Amino acid sequence: MFTLETAATAAYVVAALLFILALAGLSRHETSRAGNTFGIVGMVVALVATIALALARHIEPLGLALLVGAMTIGAAIGLWRAKIVEMTGMPELIALLHSFVGLAAVLVGWNGYLHVEGDPGSAEALQLGSEGMLGIHSAEVVIGVFIGAVTFTGSIVANLKLSARIKSAPLMLPGKNILNVGALVVFIALTVWFVIDPQLWLLVVVTVLALALGWHLVASIGGGDMPVVVSMLNSYSGWAAAAAGFLLGNDLLIVTGALVGSSGAYLSYIMCKAMNRSFISVIAGGFGIEAGPAEDKDYGEHREITAEGAAELLASASSVIITPGYGMAVAQAQYGVADLTRKLRDRGVDVRFGIHPVAGRLPGHMNVLLAEAKVPYDIVLEMDEINDDFDGTSVVLVIGANDTVNPAASEDPGSPIAGMPVLTVWNADNVIVFKRSMASGYAGVQNPLFFRENTQMLFGDAKDRVDAINAALSVAEHV
Repeated sequence: MFTLETAATAAYVVAALLFILALAGLSRHETSRAGNTFGIVGMVVALVATIALALARHIEPLGLALLVGAMTIGAAIGLWRAKIVEMTGMPELIALLHSFVGLAAVLVGWNGYLHVEGDPGSAEALQLGSEGMLGIHSAEVVIGVFIGAVTFTGSIVANLKLSARIKSAPLMLPGKNILNVGALVVFIALTVWFVIDPQLWLLVVVTVLALALGWHLVASIGGGDMPVVVSMLNSYSGWAAAAAGFLLGNDLLIVTGALVGSSGAYLSYIMCKAMNRSFISVIAGGFGIEAGPAEDKDYGEHREITAEGAAELLASASSVIITPGYGMAVAQAQYGVADLTRKLRDRGVDVRFGIHPVAGRLPGHMNVLLAEAKVPYDIVLEMDEINDDFDGTSVVLVIGANDTVNPAASEDPGSPIAGMPVLTVWNADNVIVFKRSMASGYAGVQNPLFFRENTQMLFGDAKDRVDAINAALSVAEHV
C-alpha cells in the first residue's frame, strides 16, 4: 500500500541518485553547472522527504514547527552567506560549514545516548535490548560523537587559519605525534568500555578528548598543507554524517555521508600525491617548519620590470603560459587576466593556463575563479598536462603563486618542500612574477625563482598591474 513513509523512502533513493550525478557532473568543467543543479534538486527532494517521513510518523505539531522553522532559518542564512561571500572567502566558509556537520553529529550521538542507554525503560532501549543490538547502538553513539567532535574543532581551527585570525604556522608541542596516537588509543579503550558499560561520564570524556584532538590535529598542520586539510575535513564531515545516519536509521544520510567521506578521502589522496607527501606526513606537520635557515641563504639580486615593459614583452611573444595562485584571488585579478588573455589571443599569441593541484586555499580554487571570469575551459590545463611545455614558451606570468612554482622543490634536497611536484616555469624564456613583495609564500619557504636571470619581478597589487598591462597593450594597438 502506498503511504507517506514508502513515498519518503522512494524519494531518498532518488535523492541519492541525484547526489551521485552531482559528483559526476562536478568532476568536469563543462558539466559542473549541471552537477551543481543535480545537487540542489537532490537536497530539495531530501528535505521534502524528511518532512513527509516526519508526518508519516505522526510528529507532534511543536516538533514539526521546530523542524520547518530550523530549515527556514538555515536556508535564509545560507542564501545570505552565498550572496555576500567572495571567492577568497570560500575556503574558510567551507571549513566553517564542515564544523556544523561535525556539531550535528555530536548532538545526534548525545541524543541517541539519552534516548536509549540513558533511559533503559524507553521503547527504543527495550527494542534494541530485545534484539541484542544495544552494544552496536552504543558503538555507533561513541564513534559518531568522536568523529563529529574531531571534525567540529578541527574545522574551526582551519577556518581561523584560513581567515588569518590565527597564524598559519604549525603548532609544535613536544611529542605532538605521540599525543595524537595516544588520543586514538585512549579512544579505542573508552569505546570498548562504553559498549560494555555505557555510562554518561564515559561519553563526556570521549567528547572532550575528541574536541581536544580535533583542535590539536589541525593546529599542528602548517599553512602549506591547508588545501589538503580542507579536503580532509570534508571527508571527516562525510563520515560524521554517515555515523549520524546509522543512529537515526536514515538510509539517505548514510549514503550521502559515505559519498562525501569517500570522495573527500580520495581527493585528499590526489592532493597529497600532487605534493609528493603521504597523508600521514600531512597529519604529522606542515611545509615550512624547517624553513628558518633557508631564509638566511643569499640568492643574489632580483630584477624588476614595469607594466609597460611586461606589455612589450607579451606583445612580441609567440606563446604565453599564465600560472595563477592565491594572490590572484585576493586581488580579484581574474577578470583583468581574462581580458589580457583575450587581447593576446586576438594578436595571435598562444595563451594557456597552468594550474597546480594545490594552487590557492581550496581544491579547484583557481579553476573556479577562471571559469567565473569566462576564460575558455580548453586553455586551462592541469600541471601534468602543461609541465613539459614550459621549455620553449616565450613568457610565463606567475600571478600570485609562490610555493607551486618553487624550483627548490626539485633542485634542493634540503628544502622543506623537496620532492613536491611544481610547475617548472623557470624553463621558459622569460618569467614575470606578480607579487606585492619579496616575502616567502604561505608555506614559509623562500623561492629561488625570484632571483633567476630569466625572471623579472612586477611588484604591486595583481589587479592593478594586470590592468596597467592591458592599458599599455590597448595604447600599442592604436599606435
